[in-house]
Amino acid sequence: MSHTIKNIPNSEIEITITVTPKTYQPHLEAAAKRISTRMAVKGFRKGNVPYDMMKKEVGEMALLQEALQSIVQATYVEAIQKEDLEIVGTPQIDLVKNAPGNDIVYKATVALLPKVTLADASKLTVKRKDITIEDAKVSETIEALRGMHAQEIVKEGPATGTDKLVIDMDMTVDKVAVEGGQAKDYQVYLSEDHYIPGFNKEVEGLKKGDTKKFSLEFPKTHYQKHLAGKTADFAVTVKEVFTRELPELNDEFAKKLGQKDLKALTDIITSNLENEAKQKTNQQYEIDILDAMIEKTTFEDIPEVLINSERQKMFYELQRDLERNGVSVEQYMQDIKQTQEELYEGFRNQALKRAKAALISRQVALEKEIHVTDEEVDNEIELMKQAYEHNKEAQDNLKKPEVRDSIATVLQNKKVVAWLKEQVAGDTNSKKEKTEKKDTKK
Repeated sequence: MSHTIKNIPNSEIEITITVTPKTYQPHLEAAAKRISTRMAVKGFRKGNVPYDMMKKEVGEMALLQEALQSIVQATYVEAIQKEDLEIVGTPQIDLVKNAPGNDIVYKATVALLPKVTLADASKLTVKRKDITIEDAKVSETIEALRGMHAQEIVKEGPATGTDKLVIDMDMTVDKVAVEGGQAKDYQVYLSEDHYIPGFNKEVEGLKKGDTKKFSLEFPKTHYQKHLAGKTADFAVTVKEVFTRELPELNDEFAKKLGQKDLKALTDIITSNLENEAKQKTNQQYEIDILDAMIEKTTFEDIPEVLINSERQKMFYELQRDLERNGVSVEQYMQDIKQTQEELYEGFRNQALKRAKAALISRQVALEKEIHVTDEEVDNEIELMKQAYEHNKEAQDNLKKPEVRDSIATVLQNKKVVAWLKEQVAGDTNSKKEKTEKKDTKK
């Protein structure tokens, strides 16, 4: 067996592999044995027909066709290993020559992992957003808690102020019923913002037995993309109106919620809001660091196979989000008036960015020898087993090797991001945390 390599654009190579009859003869014999188990040859038991007899029975070309896949697989892997190539995806195989008794010649076109020259993370300046919790946000949360413990009293007159309405509602878009838009005993709190701006204003002033029809526009940022920016028609019937009496805001109210007094309740709400804000700020900060690394890092051409892999992941993520909201991909594409090909093309820029982020993470892990141990993966799987204790499908998935590999990759990426945060100029919090840990060890 011999091979030659030709570099082609987009970090791909073309390997021309020549396999001699002597090299592929064992594959022919194995192919003859496989065929003999599927057909009857007079005078022999299935699976025990001599090679020469099988060659006579089916012809050498049939044996060659049966053996071709194993010949290509074995010789392709051998060539890749000899050249010490880091490949991505499945090769495209083009047969050049395939005749009994002659050399087999084929070409394998395959993408290589592109070389990455990392930016110096210590020279990047990425600012973390300051966290401030406004008093108004704390007050809003406390008011929501009061609302959850309000006493509701049937009201005869129109709904006003902080009243609650119980309605039957029919919602349509372009005269077509919206999934989940037909609701019985739907509760509307006038004191809380509705997900469709203007809805509360339309039902305010209605009383028991009233009906009303009106139209409103979904926000352009609505999470259900097929409804975003669309005008919906509503028909509502009021079944009941309640006056809501909120509990007095004092120490007794706080005690009912398990707190010592009103100050303790306010403090814990403030702390919870701060922790939530810190988590969101930290997530955005990590995104900003990766964006900065992508901008300053040098990449060879990114193979299409990597970009397409990320586009496929993005499509599955979209599909899961839609299914959670009872919308099919077909309906979504119909609503946005795009084909699947157009949708994929729209993913391209973000997919390229994700592929670059993955390459950076891999390169950092290699250069800085960042590893994930089997014990760390086992511990993570154990935590996931507990979280999905009553989900048999999830439990079974956790046993699959590919799922284990995926978990290991996620854990490694987290370690890489943590390392980057320690290096980046401007991340005084991470450096402070690192110093504190060292001081504690001392």
